[in-house]
Amino acid sequence: MVAFAAYFFVPLLAMFDFSIQVRGSAPGRTWDNWALMITDEDLRSSIVASLLLALFTVVLMVALLVPTMVWVRLRVPRAKRLIEFLCLLPLTIPALVIVVGISNVYSWVTYLLGDSALVLTFAYVVLVLPYSYRAIDAALSAIDAATLSEAARSLGAGWFTVIVRIIMPNITSGILGAAFISVALVLGEFVFASLLHFDTLPVAMAALYKSNGPAAMAAALASMILVAVLLVGLTFLSRDRHKQGASS
Repeated sequence: MVAFAAYFFVPLLAMFDFSIQVRGSAPGRTWDNWALMITDEDLRSSIVASLLLALFTVVLMVALLVPTMVWVRLRVPRAKRLIEFLCLLPLTIPALVIVVGISNVYSWVTYLLGDSALVLTFAYVVLVLPYSYRAIDAALSAIDAATLSEAARSLGAGWFTVIVRIIMPNITSGILGAAFISVALVLGEFVFASLLHFDTLPVAMAALYKSNGPAAMAAALASMILVAVLLVGLTFLSRDRHKQGASS
């Protein structure tokens, strides 16, 4: 454990030390590089854009994937292999190839919806499908969705009520896992945003590193800390839900 902790934390400490160094030949330490994430308008806007992209990607992914997977599992189980194949397909295609394929489509998307970086939500949903599908599928396999839905339907519940109020509360751990993976991927994704010419946090960090390495390192470390905090929060939230379920 000590060796693992050293292997993991020493590079992070080195990143932190480099991020507070004063630029130039004079030695010293400063927090100006961290403050730059707030004071620099371009970097701040890219951070906000990436956070909004992560939020919209999670919402759209859950809205598309959960009802589809529940419907297929309950009504058309023969289509499960097809849905699985389509969801895992982006994993087998390099991101560069996907970008080249959708670049012409995105010229129309930006024409209709504007040139905001938030239009990357559609591409990012495709990017996170393989990982989100596995997390939600594992959660659905752990419950008896057919029995739950039949019981709810026999009491007069519609399909919207079955999915939202019956199935989703029982697969919260899978949805949270898919959401965390999606956030981590979106915050670190560079190829899509760079080649489609949108300013997100990874693109801004790459540009900033050419002129201000410590500031770029501070932004990278901050994004890693954010993802780590989300992971810890997900762990405690899942643990609390398991405790509540056991006590009930």
